[in-house]
This record gives sequence, structure tokens and C-alpha cells, in this order.
Amino acid sequence: MAEVILRQVEKVYPNGFKAVHGIDLTIHEGEFMVFVGPSGCAKSTTLRMIAGLEDISDGQIMIGNKCVNNLPPKDRGISMVFQNYALYPHMSVYENMAFGLKQQKINKREIERRISDAAETLEITHLLASKPGEMSGGQRQRVALGRAMVRKPDVFLFDEPLSNLDAKLRVSTRISIAQLHHDLKAEGQNATMIYVTHDQVEAMTLGDRICVLDQGNIMQVDTPMNLYHSPANKFVAGFIGSPAMNLLRATVSQENDATYILLDNGAKFLLPSNKAEKVTDKIGQQVWFGLRPEHISLVAPSTEAATAQEQNIELTYIKVVESMGNEMYLYCVLGQEQIIARCHFAPKSNIQHSESHYMHFDMSHCHLFDIDTELALTN
Repeated sequence: MAEVILRQVEKVYPNGFKAVHGIDLTIHEGEFMVFVGPSGCAKSTTLRMIAGLEDISDGQIMIGNKCVNNLPPKDRGISMVFQNYALYPHMSVYENMAFGLKQQKINKREIERRISDAAETLEITHLLASKPGEMSGGQRQRVALGRAMVRKPDVFLFDEPLSNLDAKLRVSTRISIAQLHHDLKAEGQNATMIYVTHDQVEAMTLGDRICVLDQGNIMQVDTPMNLYHSPANKFVAGFIGSPAMNLLRATVSQENDATYILLDNGAKFLLPSNKAEKVTDKIGQQVWFGLRPEHISLVAPSTEAATAQEQNIELTYIKVVESMGNEMYLYCVLGQEQIIARCHFAPKSNIQHSESHYMHFDMSHCHLFDIDTELALTN
């Protein structure tokens, strides 16, 4: 398997539109890297440039110790799994998996061994004689995975492979891909995998690291947990997490050696000392204030704590309550802003839309971002 390196890679289309802006990225041998971002962020374009299906306008792509800028896809040591399976409908599963190996002049016995091993790993041995039209979407995607596996590539590329599957199949196939990566590493094959998705759950559960893209720029590359708990900028903070992080304009204020966050509606929150010391140069200035929904909780209005603590705030009203079974999402109106709270085991019958409610803001988990650069101030 191989390391993949992108050095100042750019993509400019003939009409002058610049889709990719000088990407620098190193994907380590054996790593599972996920590209994630909104539609149009160039994640699929970047993957296709690595595959050789899209020309690069500038920069260099290395696979292993070899520059592949001018190599056709078949000579790059990659296997690609597509969104639409791309199986030959007139061929059996076995024939689909064997096709590429025959083109490489692999001997028949070796082809049989590779297909047998891959089919056993993916639990599709019983389907080897079937045609694609006789199988479910999940089974066809496993066949596409098997076809990639048998080629023993240096790098596996996945372009939104689960987006055509229903929710249940997405989960089971996602687990299969994660297990495949684990099994190949256990067998001594450092399987380098690059996976494109718009689905945060896929990104967070599959990736060793995640590359967050926006408009052809890398916004942050980090482990799933670091992205979630220490976003480098406002974009990553708002994109990673479902429901998204609450982001509000606020002002940094100081009173009697204590530092506060003032919201536009007059609400005031004491900033913990470890965060306050990082924004001493922002006193009197506006910042972006961020807090994830799980760090906002309901406080009973009858308790003294509801009005006594500075970290509590009275809402205008709760607009929508979404019950998820083990938790609830509360869409609350705060002045002119909407915030989302994520409450575990909150009894729906006790939450009245028309009544006043107090919410507690856990400021130990808050994030502050520069109002202009949108870079994190408190990580």
C-alpha cells in the first residue's frame, strides 16, 4: 500500500472557474481518510484527480514515491468504488470481480483464490453465480467492494458509495467497509483508503482523520473527535455535528476582573478563566459565540437557580419539539435568534410551547471565533 501526497493541487476549468485552490495534504500509508463538506466543495473533484479521472491544472499528486500527474488511471495502483456500483449487468458476480484481473493477465488459479477470499470477507460467496439485477443495492455495493479488493490496489477510493442505499443498508455496508479496512490491516496489508461523503455519520465513524473542504479549500484536517471538540474555525464548528453548533454574535465584556459574553438581547454569561485569558485582546469587541446543543439544558422555571445564575437565560418560547426517543431537540427562540437544545429523556408533556422556559448554558464547553477571520480563539 502507499502514501498519497497532494502538493499545491489546483483545478481550473476552461471557463476560468477555479474549483480547487492549492490543496496540500498527506494521507499516510494504511490511513482511512474521509473527505467531507457541503455540495460543491470539490471533494469528489479532488478524489477524481487522485484517480486520474480528472486532469489537474497545477501541482503534484504522489502515490507511493511516484508522481502520477500524467499516468492513466489503470497505471496508478488504485481501485475505485462508485456511487452507482458500475457493474456489468450481463456478467455474474464472479465475472464482474474477475474482469479486471483478466485484463492484467493474472493466472486463473490466482483469480479464483482472490475472488474466494474477497467473497468470504464480504459474505457474498453465495452470490457468485448471480447477476447484478438479481441482487439488492447493498449486495451490489458489496460486489463493487469485492471487485476493488481483488485487484490488491495501493489505494482504495470511494466516491459516496452508500448514497443510493436505504438507511438500514447504509449502516450495514458502512460497517462492512470499516471491517474491511480493519481486516486488511490485520492481514498485513496497510490499506490506504480515501472516502468521499456528505454524510457526517459516515465521516465520523469511518475516518482515522477527516479532511473538511469548503469551496475548494481545506478548512481543517484532524481526527473526528478533535474536529468536533476543537474546530479550527467557524465553518467547521457549524458543519460538523448534527444538530449543528449554535453560533451567535456576541460581545466580550469585562467587569470587576471577570470576563463575560454579552448576547445582542442582553443576556450575559460568565466566561471560564481558561477561555477568558485567550480573549483579553477582544474586550469590547464582537466575536462569534458557539455552543453545541447538548451543552444547553432545560431548567425548571420554579427553581431559584432559574433566575439566580448568570449562566441561565429565559427564552421567548420553544418553537418546535422533536422527540427522538432517547433524547429531544428543542428549537427555541431567543430574541431574534433561534437556538437548538439537545435534552436527554425530557418528558414531552412537561414542555409547553407557549410558556416561558429557562435554559442553562454550560460555558465550560463554549467556543469563540474571530468576527472577521472566523478562526478559533479559545481552542
